[in-house]
Amino acid sequence: ELELEVLRDTRNRTIRALCGQRSVPRSVWELPPGQRRTVLRHLLVSDKYRFLYCYVPKVACSNWKRILKVLDGALESVDAQGKMDHKSDLVFLGDMKPEEISYRLKHYFKFVFVRNPMERLLSAYRNKFGEIKEYQQRYGAEIVRRYRKNGANSAGDDVTFSEFLRYLLDEDAERMNEHWMPIYNLCQPCAVRYDFIGSYERLHADAGHVLERIQAPSFVRFPERQAWYKPVTAETLHYYLCSAPRRLLRELLPKYILDFSLFAYPLPNVTSEFCRQ
Repeated sequence: ELELEVLRDTRNRTIRALCGQRSVPRSVWELPPGQRRTVLRHLLVSDKYRFLYCYVPKVACSNWKRILKVLDGALESVDAQGKMDHKSDLVFLGDMKPEEISYRLKHYFKFVFVRNPMERLLSAYRNKFGEIKEYQQRYGAEIVRRYRKNGANSAGDDVTFSEFLRYLLDEDAERMNEHWMPIYNLCQPCAVRYDFIGSYERLHADAGHVLERIQAPSFVRFPERQAWYKPVTAETLHYYLCSAPRRLLRELLPKYILDFSLFAYPLPNVTSEFCRQ
Protein backbone atom coordinates (compact mmCIF):
# COMPACT_ATOMS: atom_id res chain seq x y z
CA GLU A 1 0.00 0.00 0.00
CA LEU A 2 2.84 2.40 0.82
CA GLU A 3 4.44 1.72 -2.57
CA LEU A 4 1.11 2.47 -4.26
CA GLU A 5 0.79 5.76 -2.37
CA VAL A 6 4.32 6.77 -3.44
CA LEU A 7 3.47 5.94 -7.07
CA ARG A 8 0.24 7.96 -6.92
CA ASP A 9 2.04 10.87 -5.28
CA THR A 10 4.76 10.80 -7.96
CA ARG A 11 2.15 10.65 -10.70
CA ASN A 12 0.14 13.54 -9.25
CA ARG A 13 3.22 15.73 -8.75
CA THR A 14 4.41 15.07 -12.31
CA ILE A 15 1.00 15.93 -13.74
CA ARG A 16 0.78 19.11 -11.65
CA ALA A 17 4.27 20.17 -12.79
CA LEU A 18 3.55 19.62 -16.48
CA CYS A 19 0.05 21.04 -16.37
CA GLY A 20 1.31 24.10 -14.52
CA GLN A 21 3.31 25.24 -17.56
CA ARG A 22 1.87 28.24 -19.36
CA SER A 23 1.84 26.68 -22.80
CA VAL A 24 -0.31 23.72 -21.73
CA PRO A 25 -4.12 24.02 -22.26
CA ARG A 26 -5.90 24.14 -18.88
CA SER A 27 -9.40 23.31 -20.13
CA VAL A 28 -11.00 21.47 -23.05
CA TRP A 29 -12.02 24.83 -24.53
CA GLU A 30 -8.35 25.83 -24.86
CA LEU A 31 -7.57 22.71 -26.92
CA PRO A 32 -7.38 22.89 -30.74
CA PRO A 33 -10.71 21.67 -32.24
CA GLY A 34 -9.36 18.26 -33.34
CA GLN A 35 -7.88 17.48 -29.92
CA ARG A 36 -11.05 18.67 -28.19
CA ARG A 37 -13.17 16.38 -30.40
CA THR A 38 -10.93 13.41 -29.53
CA VAL A 39 -11.15 13.83 -25.76
CA LEU A 40 -14.89 14.61 -25.76
CA ARG A 41 -15.50 11.48 -27.88
CA HIS A 42 -13.67 9.42 -25.24
CA LEU A 43 -15.40 10.79 -22.16
CA LEU A 44 -18.36 8.61 -21.22
CA VAL A 45 -21.09 10.09 -19.04
CA SER A 46 -23.21 8.74 -16.22
CA ASP A 47 -25.70 11.41 -15.15
CA LYS A 48 -27.30 9.03 -12.67
CA TYR A 49 -24.03 8.50 -10.78
CA ARG A 50 -22.49 11.84 -11.75
CA PHE A 51 -19.18 10.71 -13.21
CA LEU A 52 -17.12 10.97 -16.40
CA TYR A 53 -14.88 8.12 -17.51
CA CYS A 54 -12.25 8.59 -20.22
CA TYR A 55 -12.03 5.23 -21.93
CA VAL A 56 -8.64 4.09 -23.22
CA PRO A 57 -8.67 1.10 -25.61
CA LYS A 58 -6.54 -1.83 -24.37
CA VAL A 59 -6.93 -0.67 -20.75
CA ALA A 60 -9.98 -2.77 -19.76
CA CYS A 61 -12.35 -0.27 -21.38
CA SER A 62 -14.79 -3.00 -22.55
CA ASN A 63 -15.41 -4.01 -18.93
CA TRP A 64 -15.90 -0.40 -17.84
CA LYS A 65 -18.40 0.06 -20.66
CA ARG A 66 -20.24 -3.03 -19.43
CA ILE A 67 -20.39 -1.45 -15.97
CA LEU A 68 -21.79 1.80 -17.39
CA LYS A 69 -24.49 -0.17 -19.23
CA VAL A 70 -25.41 -2.08 -16.07
CA LEU A 71 -25.55 1.15 -14.02
CA ASP A 72 -27.84 2.65 -16.66
CA GLY A 73 -30.08 -0.43 -16.78
CA ALA A 74 -29.26 -1.24 -20.42
CA LEU A 75 -27.49 -4.48 -19.43
CA GLU A 76 -28.60 -6.94 -16.77
CA SER A 77 -25.19 -8.11 -15.61
CA VAL A 78 -21.50 -7.36 -16.17
CA ASP A 79 -21.14 -11.06 -16.97
CA ALA A 80 -23.66 -10.98 -19.83
CA GLN A 81 -22.33 -12.97 -22.76
CA GLY A 82 -22.02 -11.59 -26.26
CA LYS A 83 -19.82 -9.22 -28.22
CA MET A 84 -19.39 -5.79 -26.68
CA ASP A 85 -21.13 -2.99 -28.58
CA HIS A 86 -18.90 0.04 -28.01
CA LYS A 87 -21.46 2.65 -29.11
CA SER A 88 -25.06 1.74 -28.24
CA ASP A 89 -26.51 2.47 -24.79
CA LEU A 90 -23.58 4.74 -23.93
CA VAL A 91 -23.60 8.53 -23.53
CA PHE A 92 -20.58 10.50 -24.81
CA LEU A 93 -19.73 13.97 -23.54
CA GLY A 94 -19.04 15.06 -27.12
CA ASP A 95 -22.74 14.65 -27.98
CA MET A 96 -23.75 17.35 -25.48
CA LYS A 97 -24.06 21.15 -25.75
CA PRO A 98 -21.13 23.31 -24.58
CA GLU A 99 -22.87 24.42 -21.37
CA GLU A 100 -23.79 20.78 -20.54
CA ILE A 101 -20.19 19.73 -21.15
CA SER A 102 -18.80 22.52 -18.92
CA TYR A 103 -21.20 21.69 -16.09
CA ARG A 104 -20.25 18.00 -16.05
CA LEU A 105 -16.52 18.70 -16.29
CA LYS A 106 -16.80 21.02 -13.30
CA HIS A 107 -19.13 19.01 -11.06
CA TYR A 108 -18.77 15.30 -11.89
CA PHE A 109 -16.20 12.80 -10.57
CA LYS A 110 -13.70 12.19 -13.38
CA PHE A 111 -11.50 9.13 -13.77
CA VAL A 112 -9.26 7.34 -16.26
CA PHE A 113 -7.28 4.08 -16.25
CA VAL A 114 -3.74 3.93 -17.64
CA ARG A 115 -1.29 1.19 -18.63
CA ASN A 116 2.40 0.75 -19.39
CA PRO A 117 2.63 2.28 -22.91
CA MET A 118 4.70 -0.54 -24.44
CA GLU A 119 2.48 -3.21 -22.94
CA ARG A 120 -0.57 -1.42 -24.34
CA LEU A 121 0.99 -1.20 -27.82
CA LEU A 122 1.89 -4.88 -27.78
CA SER A 123 -1.63 -5.79 -26.66
CA ALA A 124 -3.10 -3.72 -29.54
CA TYR A 125 -0.68 -5.30 -32.03
CA ARG A 126 -1.44 -8.90 -31.01
CA ASN A 127 -5.19 -8.36 -30.86
CA LYS A 128 -5.78 -6.23 -33.95
CA PHE A 129 -3.32 -7.85 -36.35
CA GLY A 130 -3.53 -11.36 -34.95
CA GLU A 131 -7.31 -11.68 -34.57
CA ILE A 132 -9.35 -8.89 -36.21
CA LYS A 133 -9.84 -9.13 -39.97
CA GLU A 134 -11.10 -5.57 -40.27
CA TYR A 135 -7.81 -4.24 -38.85
CA GLN A 136 -5.73 -6.61 -40.94
CA GLN A 137 -7.43 -5.33 -44.10
CA ARG A 138 -7.62 -1.65 -43.14
CA TYR A 139 -4.21 -1.17 -41.51
CA GLY A 140 -2.20 -4.39 -41.82
CA ALA A 141 -2.12 -4.64 -45.60
CA GLU A 142 -1.09 -0.98 -45.88
CA ILE A 143 1.69 -1.38 -43.26
CA VAL A 144 3.16 -4.40 -45.07
CA ARG A 145 2.97 -2.62 -48.46
CA ARG A 146 4.70 0.41 -46.99
CA TYR A 147 7.55 -1.29 -45.14
CA ARG A 148 8.23 -4.61 -46.85
CA LYS A 149 9.72 -5.31 -50.25
CA ASN A 150 7.30 -7.38 -52.31
CA GLY A 151 4.57 -6.85 -49.70
CA ALA A 152 1.88 -5.83 -52.18
CA ASN A 153 -0.07 -9.09 -51.90
CA SER A 154 -0.23 -9.32 -48.10
CA ALA A 155 -3.66 -9.84 -46.55
CA GLY A 156 -2.43 -7.82 -43.56
CA ASP A 157 -2.41 -10.76 -41.15
CA ASP A 158 1.38 -11.11 -41.13
CA VAL A 159 2.48 -7.65 -39.92
CA THR A 160 5.63 -7.96 -37.81
CA PHE A 161 5.96 -6.03 -34.54
CA SER A 162 8.88 -4.07 -36.00
CA GLU A 163 6.78 -3.05 -39.01
CA PHE A 164 4.03 -1.91 -36.64
CA LEU A 165 6.55 0.20 -34.67
CA ARG A 166 7.85 1.77 -37.91
CA TYR A 167 4.28 2.64 -38.84
CA LEU A 168 3.71 4.30 -35.43
CA LEU A 169 6.91 6.28 -35.85
CA ASP A 170 5.63 7.74 -39.14
CA GLU A 171 2.13 8.52 -37.84
CA ASP A 172 0.99 11.82 -36.33
CA ALA A 173 0.03 11.06 -32.70
CA GLU A 174 -3.09 13.23 -32.91
CA ARG A 175 -4.42 11.33 -35.94
CA MET A 176 -3.66 7.78 -34.81
CA ASN A 177 -6.24 5.07 -34.36
CA GLU A 178 -7.48 5.15 -30.76
CA HIS A 179 -6.02 1.71 -30.01
CA TRP A 180 -2.48 3.05 -30.27
CA MET A 181 -2.93 6.79 -29.82
CA PRO A 182 -1.01 7.94 -26.70
CA ILE A 183 -3.20 8.15 -23.59
CA TYR A 184 -2.19 11.80 -23.19
CA ASN A 185 -3.75 12.65 -26.58
CA LEU A 186 -6.86 10.56 -25.92
CA CYS A 187 -7.70 11.88 -22.46
CA GLN A 188 -5.83 15.22 -22.09
CA PRO A 189 -5.02 15.03 -18.34
CA CYS A 190 -4.09 18.75 -18.22
CA ALA A 191 -7.29 20.01 -19.84
CA VAL A 192 -9.46 17.53 -17.89
CA ARG A 193 -8.42 17.47 -14.25
CA TYR A 194 -9.08 13.84 -13.32
CA ASP A 195 -10.01 13.09 -9.72
CA PHE A 196 -8.64 9.56 -9.97
CA ILE A 197 -6.12 7.86 -12.25
CA GLY A 198 -6.31 4.10 -11.89
CA SER A 199 -3.82 1.66 -13.34
CA TYR A 200 -4.17 -1.58 -15.28
CA GLU A 201 -1.56 -3.13 -12.99
CA ARG A 202 -3.88 -2.72 -9.97
CA LEU A 203 -7.07 -3.01 -11.95
CA HIS A 204 -9.39 -4.70 -9.45
CA ALA A 205 -8.30 -2.70 -6.40
CA ASP A 206 -8.49 0.62 -8.27
CA ALA A 207 -11.80 -0.33 -9.91
CA GLY A 208 -13.17 -1.17 -6.46
CA HIS A 209 -12.14 2.28 -5.25
CA VAL A 210 -13.98 3.95 -8.16
CA LEU A 211 -17.14 1.87 -7.68
CA GLU A 212 -17.16 2.80 -4.00
CA ARG A 213 -16.54 6.47 -4.78
CA ILE A 214 -19.46 6.68 -7.25
CA GLN A 215 -21.66 4.72 -4.80
CA ALA A 216 -22.47 1.99 -7.28
CA PRO A 217 -24.93 -0.68 -6.04
CA SER A 218 -23.23 -3.57 -4.21
CA PHE A 219 -24.18 -6.08 -6.94
CA VAL A 220 -22.07 -4.15 -9.48
CA ARG A 221 -18.49 -5.40 -9.44
CA PHE A 222 -15.64 -5.27 -11.89
CA PRO A 223 -15.89 -8.30 -14.24
CA GLU A 224 -13.34 -11.10 -14.24
CA ARG A 225 -11.09 -11.37 -17.27
CA GLN A 226 -12.71 -13.19 -20.19
CA ALA A 227 -11.48 -16.79 -20.64
CA TRP A 228 -10.37 -16.13 -24.23
CA TYR A 229 -8.23 -13.12 -23.29
CA LYS A 230 -4.48 -13.58 -23.81
CA PRO A 231 -2.66 -11.29 -21.35
CA VAL A 232 0.66 -9.64 -22.14
CA THR A 233 3.11 -11.18 -19.67
CA ALA A 234 6.50 -9.77 -18.70
CA GLU A 235 8.09 -12.61 -20.69
CA THR A 236 6.04 -11.81 -23.81
CA LEU A 237 6.93 -8.12 -23.57
CA HIS A 238 10.60 -9.00 -23.07
CA TYR A 239 10.54 -11.20 -26.17
CA TYR A 240 8.92 -8.62 -28.47
CA LEU A 241 10.92 -5.62 -27.28
CA CYS A 242 14.22 -7.47 -27.47
CA SER A 243 13.36 -8.73 -30.96
CA ALA A 244 12.70 -5.21 -32.27
CA PRO A 245 15.52 -2.98 -33.58
CA ARG A 246 16.79 -0.90 -30.67
CA ARG A 247 17.07 2.22 -32.84
CA LEU A 248 13.38 1.95 -33.70
CA LEU A 249 12.36 1.84 -30.05
CA ARG A 250 14.62 4.79 -29.22
CA GLU A 251 13.07 6.88 -31.98
CA LEU A 252 9.51 5.91 -31.02
CA LEU A 253 9.78 6.69 -27.29
CA PRO A 254 9.40 10.50 -27.65
CA LYS A 255 5.94 9.93 -29.15
CA TYR A 256 4.81 8.19 -25.94
CA ILE A 257 7.10 10.01 -23.47
CA LEU A 258 4.24 11.88 -21.77
CA ASP A 259 2.50 8.57 -21.03
CA PHE A 260 5.70 7.22 -19.47
CA SER A 261 6.51 10.34 -17.45
CA LEU A 262 3.03 11.52 -16.40
CA PHE A 263 1.85 8.09 -15.31
CA ALA A 264 5.20 7.07 -13.75
CA TYR A 265 6.08 4.11 -15.96
CA PRO A 266 9.75 3.19 -16.42
CA LEU A 267 11.18 3.41 -19.93
CA PRO A 268 11.64 -0.05 -21.50
CA ASN A 269 14.93 -1.77 -20.78
CA VAL A 270 16.36 -3.19 -24.00
CA THR A 271 20.02 -3.28 -23.05
CA SER A 272 22.04 -6.23 -24.36
CA GLU A 273 22.41 -7.52 -20.81
CA PHE A 274 18.65 -7.44 -20.16
CA CYS A 275 17.82 -9.02 -23.51
CA ARG A 276 20.23 -11.91 -22.91
CA GLN A 277 18.26 -12.95 -19.81
